[in-house]
Amino acid sequence: MAEEVVQTTPEITDDDKLWALLSWLFWPVAIVVLLLEDKKQRPFIKYHAVQSLALAVVSWVLSLILSFVVVGCFVGVAWMIYAIYLAVKAYQGEWVTIPWLTDFCKNQGWI
Repeated sequence: MAEEVVQTTPEITDDDKLWALLSWLFWPVAIVVLLLEDKKQRPFIKYHAVQSLALAVVSWVLSLILSFVVVGCFVGVAWMIYAIYLAVKAYQGEWVTIPWLTDFCKNQGWI
């Protein structure tokens, strides 16, 4: 018979939600979060900060590569809209999953 493993995670506080929101809206905040010892110990904040930075890097690279055609501008705008959407979800206390990026971050041991 398979046993169900119950993972205990700390309660998500309003402070956690705010830091997660700010990490999505302003990527430098995500760097600050990962440098502050008390913030990076909070799983919810770290989860969103790492994904925010990873998404920002991917978006920059895509924008840079595609900047020689008009599509590069649209990548930047699409990233901003998606980041705002993810920020709202984070502020609602949701653990968002970005299709391939979340798995990549988890496989690297970042989250």
